[in-house]
Amino acid sequence: MSDTNQTLPTGAAPTNRQTAQGGGLFSTEDWWAVWVGLLVIVIAWALFASGSSIKWLAVAPAKWTSVGQAAQDLGKHLPNYVALFVVFALLFGVSLAALKQRVGAFLASFLVLFIASALIFTVGAWVNASKYNLEPPLVALALGLLVSNVFTLPEWFSAGLRVEFYIKVGIVLLGATLPFTLLVWAGPVAVVQASIVSLVTFFVIFFTAKAFGLDRRFAAVLGVGGAVCGVSAAIAIAGAVRAKREQASVAITLVVLWAIVMIFVLPFASRSLGLSTAVAGAWIGTSEFADAAGIAAAQAYGDFAKHAGSAIAGAPEASLQAFTLMKVVGRDIWIGIWAFVLAIVATTRWESQDSGVKAKPNAGEIWARFPKFVIGFVIASALVTWIASHYSLADYRKIVTPEFVAPITALRTWAFTFCFLSIGLTTRLRSLTATGLKPFLAFTAGVVVNIAIGYALSAHVFAPYWNSLGQGS
Repeated sequence: MSDTNQTLPTGAAPTNRQTAQGGGLFSTEDWWAVWVGLLVIVIAWALFASGSSIKWLAVAPAKWTSVGQAAQDLGKHLPNYVALFVVFALLFGVSLAALKQRVGAFLASFLVLFIASALIFTVGAWVNASKYNLEPPLVALALGLLVSNVFTLPEWFSAGLRVEFYIKVGIVLLGATLPFTLLVWAGPVAVVQASIVSLVTFFVIFFTAKAFGLDRRFAAVLGVGGAVCGVSAAIAIAGAVRAKREQASVAITLVVLWAIVMIFVLPFASRSLGLSTAVAGAWIGTSEFADAAGIAAAQAYGDFAKHAGSAIAGAPEASLQAFTLMKVVGRDIWIGIWAFVLAIVATTRWESQDSGVKAKPNAGEIWARFPKFVIGFVIASALVTWIASHYSLADYRKIVTPEFVAPITALRTWAFTFCFLSIGLTTRLRSLTATGLKPFLAFTAGVVVNIAIGYALSAHVFAPYWNSLGQGS
């Protein structure tokens, strides 16, 4: 793999730098990612507003306990999968045709990629997958690495490994799942606690990584991966700052590693300290690194509280409610904030420093270099914020989420799966191991600080707020 194809936002398509000067709204991959993502969201909203949904198209495997169940579900929904492939192929194909890419070669490769992704998605639907944090993007990365390092892939297959395009479309769709209204619903305490944790954890990891001599883009991906939301955050920031693809892979690996560890550590520590269900849920939400792992940990503590009786204060369901406010709402919304801020920093400062040119870029140059898919993320979030403003929190969860947001979330997971399978298929293991122990040490420093601050804020500083939540559940 050549050096020119090492960063996430580069690949077979023209890069922003190549098209910036003469590029219009339909001449760069960034803009096409925005249009594809927003088109999907607008169509989903139009159907939702008319009493329908895109759930039929946004197919995802049902939970299964046996291979027979999984095979039966795939067969039952085969028309849905075929329709989804056609829609993805049409959206991506039109975009690549406009960018003067080889559409025929792409479609042949994308068919293989889609089938592999469907099987990976099915693995993620295993009932025990959440216990091991087997999220589809992670499984895709592992499988891709295995195949690319054991077998030699045919040259034609590279046309479908559009790492950059998949990640950008996925990030725009991610914006639709994080309306700013969630911050209002979470309440000022949850927002303040999430903000403290996000800022402190990021800067601890970032400056520790810098002290170890790691690249600042790598440090940023590690920092946000630990400060916010693991897999999704690492993907978004890697694209925003133009990090190398193996750096994003290392960050994801570290996030998942510590997420699995925290599934067991945080409930055990909460039980040993005798924390109430709401306080424990807030601590888990503050200190976990992935939504699936955090939900498992919070649910485990709630289940323990059911059997512990009066020994554990608060309603059993309060642990999951507090976790949701802290992690899924308070911390996850920071993905967009960090992506926007770091994209500006990388564009205005890091690029000029790397090139050795001290001249300050003008507004036009900044706009030309700025990753437009980050703007797509913000637009998507603003659009869904407007939609969510017409509903109460209860109605949003009961009506909007299952009929409108959940299908978009499924499509986002498909896009991320395409992305990470492509990353794995174009990455050699030696490029991952070349980073050494330093990323692990930098991320672990953030883990330690994250847990300590999370406990102090949840169990002491804001304990009255969380305990009142538990009593009111």
